[in-house]
Amino acid sequence: MYHPFSVAETIKTAWNVLKRNFIPLIVYSVISLFIYEFVDFLKAFILIDDDIVSRLLIILMQMVVQAYIGLSFYKLILTLMDREYYEFEFKDILPSFKMAFNFIVIGLLLGILFAFLFFFYVVAEKYLGYPRIFEAIELIFILYIGLRCIFCICFIVDDDSYPWESLKQSFEITKDNFFKTLSIFVIIIAILASVLIPVIAIMHFFGLDEDNGGFIFRLAFYCWFILTFPFIQVIIMVTYRKLVYSHLDVDDDIAETN
Repeated sequence: MYHPFSVAETIKTAWNVLKRNFIPLIVYSVISLFIYEFVDFLKAFILIDDDIVSRLLIILMQMVVQAYIGLSFYKLILTLMDREYYEFEFKDILPSFKMAFNFIVIGLLLGILFAFLFFFYVVAEKYLGYPRIFEAIELIFILYIGLRCIFCICFIVDDDSYPWESLKQSFEITKDNFFKTLSIFVIIIAILASVLIPVIAIMHFFGLDEDNGGFIFRLAFYCWFILTFPFIQVIIMVTYRKLVYSHLDVDDDIAETN
């Protein structure tokens, strides 16, 4: 392969993309946060019934909102990376109904998988005492599957792929780069921790938590979300693009690498 995937080059490119597009990405993060809070408001003050129908409606509403926010953020990042070649409008970053539906299907498939793993955990614990070897195998399996299918949403956004097609595409581009993809994942965790741990430490020092320091706790969460969410999403999208080009073994000459 003449165009191998590089972790260092990916992080460097993601940082350059973030610097060039910091304002629109931060603004979109704030908008996303506002929408999430509005949904929580609806859940707390409008859908107050505790019956099964209300719960299903809440779950469905949250899935639809999550689908449109996540997909539009990915479309925005791809558009910003490629905008050297064309002008775009707000409507260009809005996902189609098909994309949102496919996103929800992926979420349901992952939910079924985790439900099956939880069932396996309960059965193994009841009849086998759930030895630690099973726990280790299950964690490794979850990590492996998660990393191999992490880019399926990117294909739904970029190629308008169907759920099974996007999963297959994600498995294909990560086939020869699993440990490099794992390295990217570790870097993302490190970025999250570098912002979250100091916040937790400061709040612990002052004896604050979600109960006795609610406003400060939520303010710290908002700052953490706004500062880390854009960079993490940019890393994922840049990683996706570079893995695709590496898989195709073609020159990576898109705008974000310049």
